[in-house]
Order: sequence, then structure tokens, then C-alpha cells
Amino acid sequence: MSQNPPDLRPDLARARVEGDAAARPDQPKIGMVSLGCPKALVDSERILTRLRAEGYAISPDYGDADSVIVNTCGFLDSAKAESLEAIGEALKENGKVIVTGCLGAEEDYIRGAHPSVLAVTGPHQYEQVLDAVHAAVPPAPDPFVDLLPASGVSLTPRHYSYLKISEGCNHKCKFCIIPDMRGKLQSRPVHAVLREAEKLVDAGVKELLVISQDTSAYGLDRRYDTHPWKDREVRSHITDLSRELGQLGAWVRLHYVYPYPHVRELIPLMADGGVLPYLDIPFQHAHPDVLKRMARPAAASRTLDEIAAWRAVCPDITLRSTFIVGYPGETEAEFQTLLDWLDEAQLDRVGCFQYENVAGARSNALPDHVAPDVKQDRWERFMEKAQAISAAKLDAKVGSRIEVIVDSVDGDGAVCRTKADAPEIDGNLFIDEGFEALTPGDIVSVTVDEASEYDLWGTL
Repeated sequence: MSQNPPDLRPDLARARVEGDAAARPDQPKIGMVSLGCPKALVDSERILTRLRAEGYAISPDYGDADSVIVNTCGFLDSAKAESLEAIGEALKENGKVIVTGCLGAEEDYIRGAHPSVLAVTGPHQYEQVLDAVHAAVPPAPDPFVDLLPASGVSLTPRHYSYLKISEGCNHKCKFCIIPDMRGKLQSRPVHAVLREAEKLVDAGVKELLVISQDTSAYGLDRRYDTHPWKDREVRSHITDLSRELGQLGAWVRLHYVYPYPHVRELIPLMADGGVLPYLDIPFQHAHPDVLKRMARPAAASRTLDEIAAWRAVCPDITLRSTFIVGYPGETEAEFQTLLDWLDEAQLDRVGCFQYENVAGARSNALPDHVAPDVKQDRWERFMEKAQAISAAKLDAKVGSRIEVIVDSVDGDGAVCRTKADAPEIDGNLFIDEGFEALTPGDIVSVTVDEASEYDLWGTL
């Protein structure tokens, strides 16, 4: 089984969830291990919010927990292996383990490796998870203490939060099994999303990260229905949603946006400052034949024109994307087309993965799989070019003055992000002088002094 570089995979395990500062004597305690992408993290937050409201405390240690929930990832075979390892560790250290998440859709696979797990549920099956917890550890709520937090339990720093607007996906990309695990597109009503976003901002959140499997398609399954919000009607459509989010006073960052034609309606919002000038678009490849074998919904031949049109309206826009090299049947000529396309597109943030077979994916049956050493060579060549582009773009920022948001501060300095950087996946800006008065969540103006391939350094 091929393994993608751990620092470039979307399924990295986070540390075990931090516990409550103090639990009551005899209060039931639940541990949580949350693996995978931000969408899974939101699921973990919702589960913990419900458990907290029912009187459970959250334990950061296996030994102190009465039971452990493992929220799994099943995006790649390497992610499945990591999930099985996490389940095994929880069983060894605690023994009473409940499994949920994407890999939970394959119960036989999990029980084949770990037959002693208490329960297995699929992604976003919150009620089934709660039922399993109740069976393993009966709740003992104190009605005078255990109240539902107004903003829920957050697993991210207080100053930013993920905002999930839909679940599932209607695409049938041959390398992906997410629609099999999470189902077809199910968009939340626009007023429900806006109400959650408003509560988050009222609670101190400074940055909203909009996530889904396909953000551009938001509302399609609802036929873009309208709902009353404040004194107006708002459509369940990504353009209307983004416009309303932009009025809440927080940074708004859009992830997983397919380059449909209506995406161009978002660019003026970015140029006007309502939404961050940042688009996370999973292009995956540039050669039309590879895209066809992938069954991708977008055509690269028009993508460069779209990018040029976006930059004409919003010159400061940051474009982030991910690509797959070594897809079955990929020839050297097709790979070279990808490199040439990257040269022309000049994307700001780029991630790259070596193709992996995933159980249940239709791409497994394609002919002419690429040899591992060829995939590795192409990955290295791709990343070399991407790093050179990133280094040149960041070097051009030296001497400029930009806004940054502070993520953390310690004795050595402040770790910040620019509007071009999403947490955990993009770069940072570091301040190592005069930072002592800064606190996480501050938005300050910085002069850029130095740049590397991915990060910046600056002074207040």
C-alpha cells in the first residue's frame, strides 16, 4: 500500500480531544479521538455538545474515561489504516470503544480487525452515537449544572470556527468514495447556517471557515429555496449565503469550491472585502483525458480562462488547490501537461497526493496503474515546481503591509496567518519582536520582512 507524505495528507489524526478542567465526583466521562478533515471535526463538536448537555464530562485521558469515541476517516487506505490503529490504541488503553465517522460505514471491515468494539455508526449519525454512549455509560445529569452551552463545544481555538453548510456530494469521481459514505448532497437551510454563524461571531469567533464536500453546490438539492432572515428573504445559494456572512464582521473563508460558472459571482464579494479573497478549489489535474478518467465535473481547458477572469476582478485573490499524480493511466505527457498548466496558473497554495487505491473506488479497476517509483518521482517534480511558485509569490510580499490574525503566542513569538492562509493547511506569518501584548484572535497590521517557500516573517 502506498503512503502519502504525512504532512500533506487530508486525514491526519489530531491529538486526543482536551478534557474539561474539572469534573464533578462520579460524573461519567467520555474520551474522544477525532481523526480526519474539518467536516469530521464539526461532527465531533456536535457529539460532544450533546454529551456535555446530558451531563457527561470530557476526558483527555484513556484511563480516566468511562468510554472512548473514535471518529474515523476513510478517505484513503492509509487513512483507514490510521483509523484502525487509533481504534486499537483506544481498545488497549480503555477497552470500551464506540466507533463513528466515515470508516463507520464499513462495519464489517472494522469488526474484522477489532471485534470487541461496542458499537459502529456511520458519519453524522449523532443519535446512534448517543444511544451507544448511553448503553455503555448511562448519563447522570445535574439539572443545576449541565446546561447546553450557547455556542456548543468547540474543538478549534476560540477565534475561528468551521461552519458546515451541507453534507454529502452528488459527484461520482472514480477515485472517491465519499458519496458512498456520506450520501448525496444535503444542504442546511440558509437561515439555520446564518443563525449558527451569528452565534459564533457573538461568542467571539473572528474567522468563519465555510466547509462542505461541494461548497459551490450549496442549495442545489433544495432548489435554492428562500427563507426569511432579518428583514429580507435569502436564498439557500452560496452567493446569497456568502453575502450575508460577509455582513457579520468576521473573516469568511470558503473551502472546497468547484469552479462552476456561478463561482464568478463570488469574486466581486471578495474584491469588496465582504469575503476573504481566497478560494480553495480541488482541481485534481489539468489534462482533459486524466480528468475524464477521474470523472471530474470540471474541464481544465476552461479553468485558466476562469482564473484569469477572477484575477481581473480581484487581483489579490489567493487560489489554493490539490492535485493527484500517478492516477491510473497517467502518461509522462499528461503529467507534463499538468506541470505546464501549473506554470501558467501560478496557484498560490498547492497540495499534491500520490494516487492510492481505496476499497470500493471505481478507479481501482482502471488499467495501467502507475508504478510507485514513478509516482514518487512525479510527486517530487510537481512539488519542486509548486514550491518555486510559492517562494516567488511570498518573496513579492516582502516590504508590503498586510493584515494578519494571531493564532497563538508564547515566549518565542506570535504565530499568525494572513488572509491567504487557512489554519493547519497553509503557511504562517511569524512575529518574533514586540509581540508581548498580542493575544490569539487579534487582527493586526504587519510589515513583511522575510519570506521562505511557505511562510512569512514580519513586524508590527
